Amino acid sequence: MDFKLSRKISAVDDALISEIFKLADDPSMIPFGGGNPFPALFPKADVTKIAADILNKDPVGMLQYASSEGYIPLIETLKKRMRDKYGVDRDRIFITTGAQQAADLVAKCLLDEGDTVICEGYSYMSTMDTFRTYGAHLVGVPLEEGGMDLQKLEEALAANPNTKLIYIIPTFQNPTGITTSPEKRKAIYELAVKYDAVILEDDPYSDIRFRGEPILPIKSFDRDGRVVYCGSFSKVIAPALRVGFMCVNEGLIPRLITGKQCTDIHTVPLTQHICHEFLTSCDYDAHIERIVGMYSEKCSLMIGEMEKNFPENIHFTRPDGGMFIMFYLPEGMDSEPFVRKAIENGVACIPGSTLIPEYGVSNAVRLNFSTPTKEEIVRGIGILGKMLREM
Repeated sequence: MDFKLSRKISAVDDALISEIFKLADDPSMIPFGGGNPFPALFPKADVTKIAADILNKDPVGMLQYASSEGYIPLIETLKKRMRDKYGVDRDRIFITTGAQQAADLVAKCLLDEGDTVICEGYSYMSTMDTFRTYGAHLVGVPLEEGGMDLQKLEEALAANPNTKLIYIIPTFQNPTGITTSPEKRKAIYELAVKYDAVILEDDPYSDIRFRGEPILPIKSFDRDGRVVYCGSFSKVIAPALRVGFMCVNEGLIPRLITGKQCTDIHTVPLTQHICHEFLTSCDYDAHIERIVGMYSEKCSLMIGEMEKNFPENIHFTRPDGGMFIMFYLPEGMDSEPFVRKAIENGVACIPGSTLIPEYGVSNAVRLNFSTPTKEEIVRGIGILGKMLREM
């Protein structure tokens, strides 16, 4: 059958990225293209025991419908963590089926077709696609050292008075690895106040810090409830659990409940219970230390190999945490042909054209260092370096 697709879903141009991900599933491919946690770091034994204990104690409860807002003990635990870690104590915690659903629910509740969403100049493709499916107009603000160009951000806000949302990944940003400075975080918040925009602060990576001092989220100095803070356990426990959360103003909760009931009714009770038990009964901090230690080694190895193998005119980011590094071909070049050739040579990576708010040409390439082994990092960067020198 020839389906007549909606304009909203047709607004998402994912052909190239789908092709790359399909090729990246080949086990012989060096996996620089995804953003998966390293499987050896999954707390398999703990999760297995927790799940068995929960199912033995309350099998009916795990198989029955549950509250749309989330499992109350998990909500209370996360509320305490937000208070103890960031001083955030005024807003509500709302459990979601992964942080991706948090973005979808915010878009569903706030965006009308034609509304503007301002994003970082390079941003997370799936969340931008979510905004596109709600008919939003995306505007990118260039990234520089320490985060968004504040002058360009204000120009974008002034030029787009229908801006509903500023979407930002301030810590170890996906895809660049850049971290927004404390000064810029405060300035972005004040601009949101001035132009009456909501900030969607996406923060799945901040626990994975291997250098520098922690930086408070924008939510920590939110005076009027305009910051929606999103967290996730996908990167630090396991992505398949599909448990995320929002710290959000009380006034949005009823609409979020309605939106979630239209989507999936509730997040799976068993996985919520697993996350709660892991946070409260296991050594969560030691688990994070293992992740940080492994990713720090891999990131340093990738950067060292890039320094050895890449030509001097190829610039790249040097993140203090997270999972991603971005490098840039010479100005004016299109990275898509380079990425296609890299895939032909057995290395999967992501072209910048799929990571910008306004579709177009980009000279950037995103690399992931969490998924590949150390041997794959050395081999893959060697292949890319040889391609760059030949180019």
